[in-house]
Amino acid sequence: MLKAIGAIALCGLLSACTKTMPSLPPPASAADLAFQKKLQEQLLDAKPGAVIEIPAGKYKFTSGLQLRADGVTIRGAGMDKTILSFKPQITGPEGLLVYGNHFTIEGLTIEDSKGDGLKINDGDHITIRSVKVQWTGGSKVSNGAYGIYPVKTKNVLIEDCVAIAASDAGIYVGQSQNVVVRNSRAHANVAGIEIENTINADVYGNIATGNTGGILVFNMPNLDQPGHSTRVFQNKVEGNNLGNFAAKGTAVASVPAGSGVVINSNSKVEIFDNDIANNQTANVIISSYHSTGYFTEKGVAKDYDPYPKAIYVYDNRFKGGGDAPDGLDLKALKLALYGLSGHLPDVLWDGYADKALAKNGVMPADARICVQDGAEVLNADGPNKYANPKADSAPHRCQLAKLPPVSIPQLSSQS
Repeated sequence: MLKAIGAIALCGLLSACTKTMPSLPPPASAADLAFQKKLQEQLLDAKPGAVIEIPAGKYKFTSGLQLRADGVTIRGAGMDKTILSFKPQITGPEGLLVYGNHFTIEGLTIEDSKGDGLKINDGDHITIRSVKVQWTGGSKVSNGAYGIYPVKTKNVLIEDCVAIAASDAGIYVGQSQNVVVRNSRAHANVAGIEIENTINADVYGNIATGNTGGILVFNMPNLDQPGHSTRVFQNKVEGNNLGNFAAKGTAVASVPAGSGVVINSNSKVEIFDNDIANNQTANVIISSYHSTGYFTEKGVAKDYDPYPKAIYVYDNRFKGGGDAPDGLDLKALKLALYGLSGHLPDVLWDGYADKALAKNGVMPADARICVQDGAEVLNADGPNKYANPKADSAPHRCQLAKLPPVSIPQLSSQS
């Protein structure tokens, strides 16, 4: 189902391409090159406790920046006052790549990097505050994949940030532990906010609008750790109907335009107290690896669990949505079940479940999908090639134990 949708979205993207040659990036001035050299030296020489202040202004860089030190703070004069532009970038895939613990970055914008905007690898106690990462030429497959991108990190706080036009995910946290993403905005990305293979994440107070998919919680195969225990709450997830412009073969290329909150192959996920509206495929999609259409050349590890389990949807406010699903399969599904003027239900489930766990036809609590909103659930019947989809909410009228809040040192120090 989702494989066909991703292909259709990509074909639409390719048909829109022009035959004109892209213009060369504007050159960096002598002043820009001097500032670039100075900042590179500051990052290279930084010691624990260092605070690197970047004054207001727009600075152009021809190469990516790197920091390899613990206990460093990078501070701009304000998100829209200090702008690091990588439009002239020639070398280095990232805008800023960081290896370090107890790292803070705040009050600046990173834009138009060749690859990822801000990548933080293998760090503990990471704070990203009031940082914008964007691509100013609009939503294009040639943009960098990730905007704000901590991976293999612990104790992460992302707050008051903005991510625009990433070709994969605007705000992405992968293979990490103890994460809070709050009060941030993601717009015009393929995935607005994505939590992938991460343990203990709270995603709240955010606005995800105008993306292909608003908020995603995924588990991918063949990575160091499976993710679980994510709470998605008090967010505004509205009008995420942007055509999918991800690179072919990536996981997010399978996400249908019009997806609000998407759970794929993850477990212990709570979706509650959100305003989820006008996402034209479905306000909530719950799916397994089996229906995504992305695969790996090495196959899938034997211990990978492809099924969504212990998913709890409750106390949300749904509005609209499901009226113009992306892709021929879902359009046909809507037409067959709900007619021209109808819409798919708020919760769309692909129907895949680990039946080996069922006892007398009943799934155990730690494997169930529970929906307490009064929202209708559509079982798309993926295991039977979507032959007999049906709206059947009764099996999902259940409750699960609620997850505790995520605790990180940054929040403890604020109390």
